[in-house]
Amino acid sequence: MAKNLKSYSLTSMKNIMVDFGFEPYRADQLFQWIWQKSTEDFSVMTNISKELRKLLSEKFIISGLKKEKETCARDDSKKFLLTLEDDNHIEAVFIPEAKRKTVCVSTQVGCPLGCTFCATSLIGFERNLKAYEIADQILLIQDNLKNKITNVVFMGMGEPLLNIREVEGAIEILCSPIGLGISQRHMTISTVGLIEGIEHLLHTPLKVKLAVSLNFSDEELRKEMMPVAKKNPLRELLKLAREYSLKKNMVTFEYVIIENVNDRIVDAQRLLKLLKGIRAKINVIPYNPHPLLPYRQPAREKIEKIYQYLLTSHHTITLRKSRGQDILAGCGQLAGNKFLT
Repeated sequence: MAKNLKSYSLTSMKNIMVDFGFEPYRADQLFQWIWQKSTEDFSVMTNISKELRKLLSEKFIISGLKKEKETCARDDSKKFLLTLEDDNHIEAVFIPEAKRKTVCVSTQVGCPLGCTFCATSLIGFERNLKAYEIADQILLIQDNLKNKITNVVFMGMGEPLLNIREVEGAIEILCSPIGLGISQRHMTISTVGLIEGIEHLLHTPLKVKLAVSLNFSDEELRKEMMPVAKKNPLRELLKLAREYSLKKNMVTFEYVIIENVNDRIVDAQRLLKLLKGIRAKINVIPYNPHPLLPYRQPAREKIEKIYQYLLTSHHTITLRKSRGQDILAGCGQLAGNKFLT
């Protein structure tokens, strides 16, 4: 059975060229055709010899993700239901904003972490995505919309730091000048706060931004709502975040406000106490409800009250405008094709 050439890294492609008796630079040309020119047909690769094209077509195929469904929200956000080669499904979201064109990508089929307020947790965990499957989400959306993608957020289905090796491979494709050419400084990895994963990031040359889904300033409540917090204590997490902000980029702490759960001023006071001394941004996110979950978004007045209180701190505070809620494309609403799409 022919292997999918899209699944090979640039280094692996160079090894293939050498094994076939060709110059390693031919892999650069091939990589560029696949990832920059979005080509799946060997016959159009005019700067590659007919001999090599014939050999490649006999040994390999070039195949990517397939678009199952595209849904447009009232705010022009778009949600893409994508089919993988094994017939599993994932979702990715396109968010346009002035000159910034962002894609929120999935890194796993489902998620194993079981956060009680997230729709992705309802479908359980199937498998990790491969590097090319992660990168291919951006390529497919860019091709479909004829719009150059400028920013990438690893924040769709799944926990990126549980699949960090493949995420790193995807970043290599995305930032390559013969790939999609997206700057690492325009990429964000969003995590629930896996200590081992953040430690790994600290010791890599990656320049990506880090966002931590803190959400609950009371540690016991956080453990209840986010079971992964039981093995990732806040004290260690915050220590690493402080180090990341000093050595790399300012960390963003995401605080999802849920009605009657963490929407009191005392919760905001506790949050600021936790983050004291950390150079950080706080991203206030009104909860995106899902029909199959019992949680709701607080009243606008309550959200505004917490936001105004947080503004009294030295941190950079943003109140995120929810995007794509009407098509279940907001944070925590992605669930593949298992429920509502």
